[in-house]
Amino acid sequence: MAHRVYCFNPGPAQLPLPVLEEVQAEMLDYKGTGMSVMELSHRGPDYLAIHEEAKTLFKELLGLGDNWNILFLPGGSSTQFFHLPYNVLNGNGKADYVHTGKWSDGAIKGAKLFGDIHIAHNAKNADGKFLYVPSQDQLDIRPDAKYLHITTNNTIAGTQWMNLPTTPNNVWLVADMCSDLLWRKFDAEPFGMFYASAQKNLGPSGVTVVAVRNEFLEICSDDVPDMVSYKVQVSKDSLLNTAPTFPIYVVGKVLKWLKDLGGLDAMEKRNRDKAQLLYDALDAKPDYWIAPVRKDSRSCMNVVWRIRNDETLEKKFIAEAKTAGLVGLKGHRSVGGLRASIYNAMEPAGVEKLVEFMSAFAKANP
Repeated sequence: MAHRVYCFNPGPAQLPLPVLEEVQAEMLDYKGTGMSVMELSHRGPDYLAIHEEAKTLFKELLGLGDNWNILFLPGGSSTQFFHLPYNVLNGNGKADYVHTGKWSDGAIKGAKLFGDIHIAHNAKNADGKFLYVPSQDQLDIRPDAKYLHITTNNTIAGTQWMNLPTTPNNVWLVADMCSDLLWRKFDAEPFGMFYASAQKNLGPSGVTVVAVRNEFLEICSDDVPDMVSYKVQVSKDSLLNTAPTFPIYVVGKVLKWLKDLGGLDAMEKRNRDKAQLLYDALDAKPDYWIAPVRKDSRSCMNVVWRIRNDETLEKKFIAEAKTAGLVGLKGHRSVGGLRASIYNAMEPAGVEKLVEFMSAFAKANP
């Protein structure tokens, strides 16, 4: 048995062990082909079956109908920051964005190149920190905007939308779901599209899943390059050029793993239980563990905290945690502190071990 640690990395993140074991078993010879998946033709029947199954499982888990198209694209979620406004605004449209952290900032900067962008809410406080996501009544949404864009989970700030916003008629909801897609079910009816790169909850880095509905395609421009065009990518089933076949194959394995665990209802309970266990530990010693995020905005994916605002103590915590088999707990370089990313693949036992370690550390370092 290979040596394995509990990996709390924010991304690329921990993958389910059963998925890794399946991939390992099929690495040299995929289903009798005598080839690795990495060697299969992206237009051959063996790979096309993988491609189709991944799309089908994705739609099944989220309950998406036939009016939804699933794309597997290269470039990461950040590429969608300009693909989206290029397709929909193309120089003269309006779109509204909610600013809740670094990644929404990137989306806003990308969109400003292509249209009239309005900030429906800016959650940055006077100290430059993002400690909450706004409520519905805090949103200033223009009725003639093409869409409202949100980032559903903010990996650096540790905030998450628990109640998705509603939009005026004819304003589509669009979301960067990079770090929390498939953590639970959600109502897709208000959405025109949503997207997520794989390396948090879906699979390895190298592919981004874009879900776009037919009605949203109708407002997309025809006057964009083929590789950027949602219409063209849908018409070519993400195979306009060579797709990132191996990451898509692993995404399919992760989706099958999710289904076998009981689907998204079971996964939501698992995720909420893990997060509750960790937040309860933080709240039990609020003068020692400082959890800055407003409670109604706390993320179930990325839990952030400080130790008495003592960087020396935090460095000691990170080093000793690594020795104990708990890695990836350093906060983002822009905010410091500590962060535990507890995505779908993080086993409850990993969070339990982290909480036990935290208790022992606090006793040894009062």
